[in-house]
Amino acid sequence: MADTHLTKTFASAGNRKTFTFSVWLKQGFGLTSGNSVIFSAGSASNTYCQIRMKNPNNYIQFEDEQGGSVTATPYTDAFFRDPSAWNHLVVRVDSTQSSAADRVRMYMNGTQLTMSGGTQPVQDQDFIINNNTGHALGTLWRGSDAGGHWNGHMAQAIFCDGQSLAPTSFGSTNSDGVWIPNSSPSVTYGTNGFKIDFKGTGASADTSGFGADSSGNNNHFATVNIGTNPSSKDSPTNNFATWNPNIAFRTASFASGASGSITDAGLKAVGGGGANSIGFASTIAVNSGKWYAEFKAAATNYTQFGVGDAGTWTNTYGIGGASKAQIYGANVIGWDRTIYYINSTSSTSGGTTFSDGDICQIAIDADTRKVWFGVNGTYNSSGDPAGGSNEIGTVTGTGPLVFLCRPESTNVLANFGNSPFTISSTNADANGYGNFEYAVPSGYYALCTKNLAQYGG
Repeated sequence: MADTHLTKTFASAGNRKTFTFSVWLKQGFGLTSGNSVIFSAGSASNTYCQIRMKNPNNYIQFEDEQGGSVTATPYTDAFFRDPSAWNHLVVRVDSTQSSAADRVRMYMNGTQLTMSGGTQPVQDQDFIINNNTGHALGTLWRGSDAGGHWNGHMAQAIFCDGQSLAPTSFGSTNSDGVWIPNSSPSVTYGTNGFKIDFKGTGASADTSGFGADSSGNNNHFATVNIGTNPSSKDSPTNNFATWNPNIAFRTASFASGASGSITDAGLKAVGGGGANSIGFASTIAVNSGKWYAEFKAAATNYTQFGVGDAGTWTNTYGIGGASKAQIYGANVIGWDRTIYYINSTSSTSGGTTFSDGDICQIAIDADTRKVWFGVNGTYNSSGDPAGGSNEIGTVTGTGPLVFLCRPESTNVLANFGNSPFTISSTNADANGYGNFEYAVPSGYYALCTKNLAQYGG
């Protein structure tokens, strides 16, 4: 859920002058109109501290306020708007430093960020973080949940009480030049330190919970709105596709008022209402290989799925009628329960329609540009993706292919191998990646970076 967060109140204060926070983030939003809080602590509306991604430009800010008096507000000159990548953030706080610029430092993927604005704290400032008060991961905490929820993924959240640490304590550069997490961070946690791996399933603050602390300190966090499927296959070392909030399409007839949004860590596309809704594309496009995904929708009249040629993107895939927008146009195949739209031609032939609660399947052979649709394990029109026969159609054009959806007045949940909805099976692809309800066709793979590296993209 979009407002899932973790909470913990420390029994006693730790070192409020010196601490380090490290976390891996994958945002599920592009340019945000609000604040997306990563880590916070507080006891009242005017007494709190937060690390947040702040509007209007998505810069990262450390803010501390005590009794209405603001003590620190430094923020980065870098903006963060890429929903397709994992990034490693380190916030290094040490107010004992004589140089003001060294009191709050931030790093992204091992590189120190320039702090272009705001005010550094005075020397020896005590902060609200690490006090004996409520703390939260994924929301602003000011004695209770105050909103500003983090819409995205998190991995390996680490807090080191009393330590000012460089990013090399938590990550390193691999042989491909990519910054990756250290499996065993070389850190000292201190009294209130923690390491949250987000591997459990329970909501309680214990060793089996989603907020279990693996540092040895037993500083377990309780979880709010955990849902039934909190953990994801998506990780800093194997990045899965999500919906892309930065690339939305709408028809010309509805361009002025069309709306929609992305929630649930980029896996839920929400319609703006009726036909006047925008659609979304996957964050990963493919030029070659064979790819499989599943989708679940509340199937109102014109909720749609599809596959399109991203190389000829024009911010609209046309209109299917005088009163309804459709995934329809050249170089695209769309499906709205009863009708297929194949490269600007509608077809009503063959196949099962989808209804509320059904799991829809799409298989793409990017080498031949063939597309198959299925419902609850059965492919429409006797389709056989593994055998390469009875496809719904072939996408025209020569550019890379993307998955598409248009949720109309409801929503579409995407499972590119990192399912946001509960499934009863544990089907993975032949490489062991992903988690699907139905068997992945032979030769097809989950849309993730490890598979892309092997089979091309």
